[in-house]
Amino acid sequence: MRRQYIYRARHSFVPHQNHKQPTNQLQSRSRNERSRSIFLFEFPERSSGLMATAGKVIKCKAAVAWEAGKPLSIEEVEVAPPQAMEVRVKILYTALCHTDVYFWEAKGQTPVFPRILGHEAGGIVESVGEGVTELVPGDHVLPVFTGECKDCAHCKSEESNLCDLLRINVDRGVMIGDGQSRFTISGKPIFHFVGTSTFSEYTVIHVGCLAKINPSAPLDKVCVLSCGISTGLGATLNVAKPKKGSTVAIFGLGAVGLAAMEGAKMAGASRIIGVDLNPAKYEQAKKFGCTDFVNPMDHTKPVQEVLVEMTNGGVDRAVECTGHVDAMISAFECVHDGWGVAVLVGVPHKEAVFKTSPMNLLNERTLKGTFFGNYKPRTDLPEVVEMYMRKELDVEKFITHSVPFSQINTAFDLMLKGEGLRCVMRMDE
Repeated sequence: MRRQYIYRARHSFVPHQNHKQPTNQLQSRSRNERSRSIFLFEFPERSSGLMATAGKVIKCKAAVAWEAGKPLSIEEVEVAPPQAMEVRVKILYTALCHTDVYFWEAKGQTPVFPRILGHEAGGIVESVGEGVTELVPGDHVLPVFTGECKDCAHCKSEESNLCDLLRINVDRGVMIGDGQSRFTISGKPIFHFVGTSTFSEYTVIHVGCLAKINPSAPLDKVCVLSCGISTGLGATLNVAKPKKGSTVAIFGLGAVGLAAMEGAKMAGASRIIGVDLNPAKYEQAKKFGCTDFVNPMDHTKPVQEVLVEMTNGGVDRAVECTGHVDAMISAFECVHDGWGVAVLVGVPHKEAVFKTSPMNLLNERTLKGTFFGNYKPRTDLPEVVEMYMRKELDVEKFITHSVPFSQINTAFDLMLKGEGLRCVMRMDE
């Protein structure tokens, strides 16, 4: 029987008024996701019991970015009910990744403000819109910045996770159904971010961008699987696919790179080489399976030549997680001829050019790219959560800091300084 209950939280509610809201007319532009250090924020449950809030506007707290590069402000926002194929979610935990900071800074990007950022989170379904059949109030879900409609050619293909309808769009600040925002402050629209906007106690998300997960899974842990960790993990397990006993090089030892390293360890790689400009990262990387460390600044020759010499001809697999084109070239040119595979995860500058000799390809080296680790959000992410539940995947070691949600700007500062991997943040101090 379909469960007929609504999750309750201690917030104020007002009757829904059908405010006509302006659409964001900015030209859409898809962009692959990139992540570095990640900081986690907690929105704990603050009351028990049930309350029928479906169909009503909910007033709650959100961290609003009013201008590029300016500190976020905790505001009371109005969150409208979900429309057709949409779901309203109570966010319990959310995380800050480099992509949020990248578009908050808006350097070289189309500025879309005021906006509620955030895309890595875990929460509980509060209510659903017309046509939503796979989710009901009370379900535990992970929002994802890219979606899976299950109807387009990409979704039906076993080889792709690039949904035609719900692929990431960083410039769109409104819902795709009606071109309007579900967030307002005093009736004025506040724009969405990559269809998730998880820096809010409640948010509205297209059903195709929500993965229903095991309700026994602790959301304060598995919420981080909705972006960076899955991206790095999947890049190794789903795309690079190292064989047991192989040698793997990981370029960039931020959160995504360490997740890729964890994947190499899980696959049984016998030698895992971390490549990074910061030597302090080696000790931390050892927890993720790193056996060797190379700092390109310590050598006079290109790092790819160093790696080829270290490994008697090249590594079996390389995963690049920095987004710097020079690192991408090095990752490709350091793999062994005949069978070596390099996987690009990081997103380079839009004007960057990848240059290498065609002979590197003719000598049977393979170059691949990946998006969200080639995971289909709704189909595959629940199984990644189960990997954690079976203790095959350890996410706790990514948590390095804890601050209250009111100090979200402190978390931004920590990440900009490159301090820590994950910061647990509580809404109530």
